Amino acid sequence: MATLKELRDERIRKLNEIRAAGGDPYPANTRNPRTHQIAEIVDNFNKFEGKKVTLVGRIVGIRKFGKIAFIVIRDYTGEIQLFLNHSTISSGKGAGQGDGFGIEDLRLLDSGDFVDTTGEVIKTKTGEISIMVRKLHLISKSLRPMPTKQDGFTNKEERLRRRYVDMNVNLDVRERFVRRSKFWQATRDFLNQNGFIELNTPVLEHTAGGADANPFVTHMDSLDQDFYLRISQELPLKRLIGAGFERVFDIGPRFRNENYTDEHLPEHIAMEWYAAYWDWNDGMEFTENMVRYIADKTWGRHKFILADETTVDLGKDGEHYPRISFVEIIRDNYDIDVFDTTIEEVAKKLEENNLEVERTDSIARGLDKLWKKVRKTIPGPMFLVDIPVFLQPLAKKQAKDERLSEQFNLILGGTEACKAYSELNDPIDQLERFIEQQRLRNAGDKEAMMLDIDFVEMLEYGMPPTCGFGSTDRLFWLLEGVTAREGVPFPQLRREVDEVTKGIYGDVIKGLN
Repeated sequence: MATLKELRDERIRKLNEIRAAGGDPYPANTRNPRTHQIAEIVDNFNKFEGKKVTLVGRIVGIRKFGKIAFIVIRDYTGEIQLFLNHSTISSGKGAGQGDGFGIEDLRLLDSGDFVDTTGEVIKTKTGEISIMVRKLHLISKSLRPMPTKQDGFTNKEERLRRRYVDMNVNLDVRERFVRRSKFWQATRDFLNQNGFIELNTPVLEHTAGGADANPFVTHMDSLDQDFYLRISQELPLKRLIGAGFERVFDIGPRFRNENYTDEHLPEHIAMEWYAAYWDWNDGMEFTENMVRYIADKTWGRHKFILADETTVDLGKDGEHYPRISFVEIIRDNYDIDVFDTTIEEVAKKLEENNLEVERTDSIARGLDKLWKKVRKTIPGPMFLVDIPVFLQPLAKKQAKDERLSEQFNLILGGTEACKAYSELNDPIDQLERFIEQQRLRNAGDKEAMMLDIDFVEMLEYGMPPTCGFGSTDRLFWLLEGVTAREGVPFPQLRREVDEVTKGIYGDVIKGLN
């Protein structure tokens, strides 16, 4: 079996032969503009039978039998067969591209090449919808053969590293990202329909706020200052509420310098919305409606089987999700009173449950780890409530118990699909909580929030009662039934150049490693 380098060398030889004959393997434009996509022809054969059309696509198969040949091409919408007959196709000057490729020139084409073709829509004797080719032009020559499933292109690392190949070999992967696009479009549509305005917020910030996360740091030469890549859109969006907007949202990337897991990526897409004059009860009802709307538009259903075989049902429109208490869960599962405990007691429970105990763990960090262990057993959907204020520095206190925040997390499939709460708008209370977070940060907790004095200043000018919500790609990954890396087109991987490429490009790539 020929090696990849040998196959590539043979394709380069063909490319050079085409150029020597006066052809251009990479013309600036297709010879004839496309008139239709393939699926339109296949799905409406009766309408197009006998008519002349021009199609474009990638060659996925070539068969030649003397003076006739069959080529299968694929565009974004589907595949179709090209029927080439020596007596009907222009011939003799194909390599030069003047009149198009003839039968004798097909030896210069390979699977993976892109072509345009003009001809009549027919059915062959076997009943297959085809194009009786009159002209065939090469519009892009491929130098590497596209692998197939039969070739064994199943290695996860290879698939993630060459996603452009993965999506050609595994069309279901490509369709996943069509659904991902629909997911975010449905999110945007639902918010627009409910009076929200999309306003993009900065990615580079002086203070990384709005979440418990370790930020990435970069340097801006023009100001000669370090900036953080945002870990949340929260504080800028709440500034917009303070500026007079009543319903705002932002969809875009955010960055958290943390490890990869099946649920987390250091870079991911997040959405946050904020609605003035709403509280957390308004937010819960809105969340139920939004999640169902997104599911309808993306998958067309409310019932899902997740990656771990758990079944979740988002319920019927108008149904409310049950609520579970954080305080009660920790008490019932670990015999801990979250308001009357010590770091030693929490650490002991972590050890008993085979959870990592870190030097910088605080009571809040420890309780969060204990909760996450229980969370994995909850299929949902349900809302986690009664979250202590010391676990959420940006949420309002409950009127019935000021030790608890007006926060809710949507639990689905053992994970948190969103986090939302009635926003704290008391500047004095907010400053005190920021100071406590800064104390934790100074003690070594890199994920504790930074003191953002400008945000406190905004609150002093006044911000109305507001409910805010945040979710990420995780909701898509969850309902799609895939891990985080499988759920994005191009996940970050350690830089690597394979041995074949090193052999081909030699000294050119030495500086990459």
